[in-house]
Amino acid sequence: SSPAAAAAATSSADSAASASPVSSSSSRSVEEATGVAAAAAAAGDVSGPITADELAALQALDVRVGHIISCEPHPDADSLYVEQIDVGEAEPRTIVSGLVKYVPLEEMQGRSVIVLCNLKPRNMRGIKSCGMLLAASNAEHSQVEPLLPAQGAAPGSRVWFGQHAEQAKPLEPNPLQKKKVWEGVQPLLRTDAALAANFKGAVMQTAEGPVTAASLAGARIG
Repeated sequence: SSPAAAAAATSSADSAASASPVSSSSSRSVEEATGVAAAAAAAGDVSGPITADELAALQALDVRVGHIISCEPHPDADSLYVEQIDVGEAEPRTIVSGLVKYVPLEEMQGRSVIVLCNLKPRNMRGIKSCGMLLAASNAEHSQVEPLLPAQGAAPGSRVWFGQHAEQAKPLEPNPLQKKKVWEGVQPLLRTDAALAANFKGAVMQTAEGPVTAASLAGARIG
């Protein structure tokens, strides 16, 4: 990663250090945090310290480093790719992504990516997708870039935000969906001026360094 991104990770982590570590995610705190996050995003407020409830919501997500083993065009949808992604499990996951218009097929092959792993599987034009590849996009959604883990990050490594490397166990897919955790967190995810992915300034981290976009600053993440 770039020195600027590393510096951003350090400063952002320091600013988030006041957030209280959370050892478990209560249903109430996760639900409250998702509602607060959505309201803040609607008001354009994507800064400020992370609260304990927001940290609980972040830690309910199972976000991991992935490595694309293979990628093919979807047989029945021109805008979709079908990827086999190593996320540190016994078998690769099948994930369907709408990236055909934004990333050439050859650039998808062998790529390191960031994957949200505890979403409920969805049927995407006849193929079950078991997760979401996270990407940054500009306001017009004319540019989309899959997020990049730091070089050397191992597939299956779980990412964290700010200084909170010790995390609670993520929620299972059903309660995650019921509590609308991702829907609450996602509106406040951005890339910063140094291209680092972050939640309210707390940078998305791996042991090897921050998670970044290739070129999009101030971009939404989803």
